[in-house]
Amino acid sequence: MTSIYDFTVTDEQGNAYQLDRYKGQPMIIVNTATKCGLAPQFNELETLYKKYADQGLVVLGFPSNQFKQEENTTAAAAEACRMTYGVTFPMHDIIQVNGDSASPLFKYLKHEQPGTLGSAIKWNFTKFLVDKDGHVIKRYAPQTEPSKIEPDLQAVL
Repeated sequence: MTSIYDFTVTDEQGNAYQLDRYKGQPMIIVNTATKCGLAPQFNELETLYKKYADQGLVVLGFPSNQFKQEENTTAAAAEACRMTYGVTFPMHDIIQVNGDSASPLFKYLKHEQPGTLGSAIKWNFTKFLVDKDGHVIKRYAPQTEPSKIEPDLQAVL
């Protein structure tokens, strides 16, 4: 049986690692885009990350240019996150979130928590909450502000 911990992802520096490094930690996994109108959500994601980091929370950002609102390179996307929004949580290589070329991680997340329009990611800043045991607990719409996740997050800390 597949679990969240079976997936290998690539960080913004191009280093591949397995998500089992976060075993025992709750995660918020989000597809991002620095040129999206929802990009100010980076601020709230960073706030949650800093507030709950000592309780193990990790926020994982996965830039995607699938909706044509991201920089052309991973380095440029990561720099925009750090310089414009002060992001300190882990950012990753630019990925696809839909279609045949979708990241295996996002295929899994969508399978575990399909959206109201089926499994497709409909826009940037779709967020997934994963508990300490690696279960994908809930999917949040792009327009859901990260602060609105906090009650569910507190329940899994």
